[in-house]
Amino acid sequence: MLKVKDTLRATVHLSFDGRVFKVFHGRDAVARFENEARVLRHLESRGCGFVPRLLEADRARLRIVTSNCGKRVEHLDAERTQELFAELEPFGVRHDDPDIRNVTYRQSDGRFCVIDFELATILPGFEQPSSK
Repeated sequence: MLKVKDTLRATVHLSFDGRVFKVFHGRDAVARFENEARVLRHLESRGCGFVPRLLEADRARLRIVTSNCGKRVEHLDAERTQELFAELEPFGVRHDDPDIRNVTYRQSDGRFCVIDFELATILPGFEQPSSK
């Protein structure tokens, strides 16, 4: 596996079969893990096709496994970056960290994608009722 990110908040590895492994650590790791898994499930349930698919969420290890959404983008103008993150809102999500480091390019279909939802918010009116 190739390590693509190693910060105080998370370590991310890319497997040779294309899966992305993200392990949360540091401050608020449990909450960030739970939020990212919840937001990715929400986006998938809404049919959002330009974000990673959650393949596994392991709370004991604070690890998620997702599909790969392409390579990180090095250059994108501010207006297009803003437009891309705004595309999440009809799916009921505000990213809350709309930076170019959270944008990838999927060559298979020429699509810019958004990653890293640990700080994202599901907008009011889009929340799923909790199942207790």
